[in-house]
Amino acid sequence: MIELGVNIDHVATLRQARRTWEPDPCWAAVEAHLGGADGITVHLREDRRHIQDADVRKLSELTQIKLNLEMAATDEMVGIACCIRPQMAMFVPEGRHEVTTEGGLDIVSQEARLKDAVARLAEHGITVSVFIDAELAQVEAAARIGARVCEIHTGPYAHVFHGAGRDAESPAVLAEVAKIRAAGTAIRQLGMRFNAGHALNYYNVQPIARLPGIRELHIGHSIVSRSVFTGLREAVREMKRLMREAAEQGDVA
Repeated sequence: MIELGVNIDHVATLRQARRTWEPDPCWAAVEAHLGGADGITVHLREDRRHIQDADVRKLSELTQIKLNLEMAATDEMVGIACCIRPQMAMFVPEGRHEVTTEGGLDIVSQEARLKDAVARLAEHGITVSVFIDAELAQVEAAARIGARVCEIHTGPYAHVFHGAGRDAESPAVLAEVAKIRAAGTAIRQLGMRFNAGHALNYYNVQPIARLPGIRELHIGHSIVSRSVFTGLREAVREMKRLMREAAEQGDVA
């Protein structure tokens, strides 16, 4: 059954705007869990713009569902992950000046370094995921470095979906979905888990949730945004409903 990992970074963004103690990301994790989330995702960035080290430690101790730690593949972050031991760690590209992650990780250009980082995490029992574009070369490289999970970057799909007037049947949108589907097939054939995420929302999530073999979607900004009006528990519940509805319908291609 398809699962939902809720990214709560922007709960911390709101807190950091005043450098105070609320809203508490740990409270958000509880509310997301009660709404049906299967996991919690946080990105500990180099500049600590939202999630802080103490948040990750508290979440690892208190969260009753899977914790996925997004991070750059640096010695500092690998060391933190090995100490805290989240259930999953996902390597993502990171730029200090970006507003959000702008593309998939280029594994092909840095295989040796990433393979060492994956091995260090695996030694501590951490499942390693990589956030990549829907490109066969990157999928194959992910398998070579020992990643157990590939999360396909759905940002390009979401951008096209919006530009096409939210028409899920437009040729441009169908082409993007086909790329993700093909990447997912390759991921599964190579024995890895197929996840997806980035810029998914209540309008564009279903074509992705319908893809064969997809295991998890990681969604944050859209859910946290809606929670301002509905509460986090209800925002998570509605997203999970849409995902399950789509997954039950299955892929029509």
